[in-house]
Amino acid sequence: MVGGSSPPGGTFIFVYGLSFKNLLYKTNMKKYKIFLFIIVVLFVIASFGSGFLLGRSSIHCKICPPENVDFSLFWEAWEKVHEKFVDPQKLDTKKMTYGAISGMLESLDDPFTVFFEPRDSEIFSEDLSGRFQGVGMEIGIVKGELQVITPLKGTPAEKAGILAGDKIVKIDGKPSLHISLDEAVKLIRGPEGTQVTLTILREGWEEPRDFIITRSTIKIPSVEWEIKEGDIAYIKLNNFNQPASYDFNNVAKEILKSPAKKIILDLRNNPGGYLEVARLIAGIFLREGELVAIEDFGGKQPSEEYRSKGPGIFSDYPVVVLINKGTASGAEILAAALRDNRGVLLIGEKSFGKGSVQETVKLSDGSSLKITVAKWLTPKKESISGVGLDPDIEVKMTKEDRQNDKDPQLDKAIEVLENLTN
Repeated sequence: MVGGSSPPGGTFIFVYGLSFKNLLYKTNMKKYKIFLFIIVVLFVIASFGSGFLLGRSSIHCKICPPENVDFSLFWEAWEKVHEKFVDPQKLDTKKMTYGAISGMLESLDDPFTVFFEPRDSEIFSEDLSGRFQGVGMEIGIVKGELQVITPLKGTPAEKAGILAGDKIVKIDGKPSLHISLDEAVKLIRGPEGTQVTLTILREGWEEPRDFIITRSTIKIPSVEWEIKEGDIAYIKLNNFNQPASYDFNNVAKEILKSPAKKIILDLRNNPGGYLEVARLIAGIFLREGELVAIEDFGGKQPSEEYRSKGPGIFSDYPVVVLINKGTASGAEILAAALRDNRGVLLIGEKSFGKGSVQETVKLSDGSSLKITVAKWLTPKKESISGVGLDPDIEVKMTKEDRQNDKDPQLDKAIEVLENLTN
């Protein structure tokens, strides 16, 4: 009743009511804590698991292939080789991986796109620095055959009589047919004082001949010059390696102080090098802004124009350029740029015809890829890849000329310059 005392047992009911609510609260809290504990444990397990999987993927798949590339066949073959190959001790994982990369690049059918193992990568870098141990010649694969692009001046290869265009049939008795370019370099290179036997087939020969060449340390001066006929600066540019632009600038300053009024630029047997170095040297002969070359990336990105940065200190000098079949890559870029911009005459023989640009990419273990990333075009948008530059005035160099230390190509260049300025 209202305002009266509680009936008997009411206090019990009240107290029981309080106890039931407390029990319900405590039970729910216990369940909540258990639920929360389970969630935390699951989160920790998930975090650990994802971290573990991420760690595994970072080891085995740093760079995963595109989704539409199926590597299952490769791994199937890999597994079968490991399962069935008769000599398990020969299963060198590193060597097999390198072989797979080399095979992938060979399938592109581009002799200038190659893989270098770590030691070969060092050798390639030495080449571009201008100092290495070997016989001193640039080689390439032309129409499936190993060929001398050019012997370098003053090197064992040149002294032994190796010529641009020679086909290398064997290296120390090992046939060169189907050999990769990097393997050929490895076989020909070696410590100073050791020998290598190159079996050479030359145009006009019925049978190949052996050349035994003693290796030495090769230090190639990038540029040399002298005065001829009183007022002609004869410049021999041997390559476009790292020091070449600096060395050429120094030579240019010396020529400016000399009595020279005309220039012969000799690019014979120049195998090329860095495209940027070719542009910098072109800038000595061309005014700022003149087009040196066009880099065509095959539609992957817009073409890039390489223009002269100047200062054009030789832009008013009468110039002729000497070329031959050892003139390649950056040397062809420079020759074409002078011809197309200034009408400079090319004298000698057709050039090699390397109209592509390579980029060197370092890999994580010290190995590297040299990849053809673009084709270059002359300022007149012509490709010389596999074609070469035709000389304006063709002059052959015969075997007798070499034996008698004669140079009819240089003689012709001097004659042309004298006629140009008279």
